[in-house]
Amino acid sequence: MTTIKTSCPVCGDVELTPEQMRLVVCSKSDWSYYSFNCGTCRDEVRKPADEEVVSLLTSGGVRAERWVIPAEALEDHTGIAITYDDVLDFALGLDRVDLLAAMIIPRVEA
Repeated sequence: MTTIKTSCPVCGDVELTPEQMRLVVCSKSDWSYYSFNCGTCRDEVRKPADEEVVSLLTSGGVRAERWVIPAEALEDHTGIAITYDDVLDFALGLDRVDLLAAMIIPRVEA
């Protein structure tokens, strides 16, 4: 059985099995991380995982989860943020579009 040695910021060194660890490999490599629940203090510990750490953990049997960030999430967003009122106005506008479409489409009578 493979044992992986890492550290908890509260308890110090801990030994884990690959099944006790979670490895998330992100399409934006700076966002990749591994995490585990400390067996002593029960805290969830999350640490960054660069390419070397990813390679070591996967070779030790930790299954990697792939996380693809949509390009839209990485875009710069400028301008004022939308409000709840904006969302409500949009939803009400969609309702009016359905009514307008119902008036435009001819009815087929049997």
